[in-house]
Amino acid sequence: MAEADTKLIAAGDFLNSLGLLSRLPIPVDTNAATLRGAAAAWAYPLVGAVLGAIAMIVGWVALWLGLSAPLVAAFTLCTQIMITGAMHEDGLADTADGLWGGWDRAKRLEIMKDSHIGTYGVVALVLSLLARWAAISALIAGGSGLMFLVATAALSRAPMVAVMSWLPNARQGGFSATVGKPQTRTVWIATGLAAVLGLLILGGTAVWAVLWICVAAFSVALLARAKIGGQTGDILGATQQICEITVLAVLCSQITL
Repeated sequence: MAEADTKLIAAGDFLNSLGLLSRLPIPVDTNAATLRGAAAAWAYPLVGAVLGAIAMIVGWVALWLGLSAPLVAAFTLCTQIMITGAMHEDGLADTADGLWGGWDRAKRLEIMKDSHIGTYGVVALVLSLLARWAAISALIAGGSGLMFLVATAALSRAPMVAVMSWLPNARQGGFSATVGKPQTRTVWIATGLAAVLGLLILGGTAVWAVLWICVAAFSVALLARAKIGGQTGDILGATQQICEITVLAVLCSQITL
């Protein structure tokens, strides 16, 4: 591994991670991104914050136009999906199809690699979209503003880095195997960045969000290890989706107390 690869943080990490995790027209230094690999994963929460901020701006415009909370929630949700290319939603659907549609490890991995979507994947997507839309709508109607979108997007991407580090690659090819395995210090930087952003935006509620995120991410990791012996890019996408729903659920629990 080249000397540059061992740096804790490199100048191009954020932009390369933004180009990797979104469909935004970001110029990516392919050589640097390849050399850095998982070492750049510390920037994933910052990428999430940027993507959440874009959704927040769209939400502000929708509110300014006088749209209702459910419609504003729909627009912000669509924005998040469009700017990520539904990357994480695709991972959730493939994970649901594979982990529940296959009878052994090889079959599960084969199903997850298949571009077709099955019943389990459809159900997972419908439930995920419904849960996120309902939660965002409730938070907007409850007067929470829209900054929570930034915190939620940042907090939900840190667990991806942790799961990449905790579990071995379940297959040789694919997104996760290409990126590599983050070092423990990379995980701590990503976690710290996400926690700081969460605290700045959500205050003390972020503590509960982080605790429940740990439970959610650990549960996904245990399931993935039991079913396929490790993680894949689809598992990482599913982790992000489940952790995002977890944060939204925590926030909603605060407005109903």
